Amino acid sequence: MIIFVGIALALVILVLVLWMLIARRIREKYAAMWIVIALSVLILGLFPQLLLWATATLGVQVPANLLFSLAIVLLLGVSLHLSWELSQAEDEIRRVAEEAALSRTELEDLRARVDRLERAVGAPDQPGSSAPE
Repeated sequence: MIIFVGIALALVILVLVLWMLIARRIREKYAAMWIVIALSVLILGLFPQLLLWATATLGVQVPANLLFSLAIVLLLGVSLHLSWELSQAEDEIRRVAEEAALSRTELEDLRARVDRLERAVGAPDQPGSSAPE
């Protein structure tokens, strides 16, 4: 029964990730990670003796301990990767905010220069001013 649940879970994850990928709701680099996870769960569901073999090879006494250890390592890796992505995004946001502030300052300076030039010329194109005939 638990094998069928594992296989069903892997298939649901695969279908969901592929749907999200096609609908552009997830980026390819994240989809690849989830596809690898789903395929790993599917392989272990189809061939549960692989987990027993890995347990014996690594010297782990209980297969569930190996499975949980691998899950913890996977979650630590995902957490580290997402922290790195967040740091990159924060740097990019800060850079864009600085560029926007510089552009805003430059725009204000240009508007001030235009105002000064219009006042110096007399601003004939403004309403209420009479143009020389």
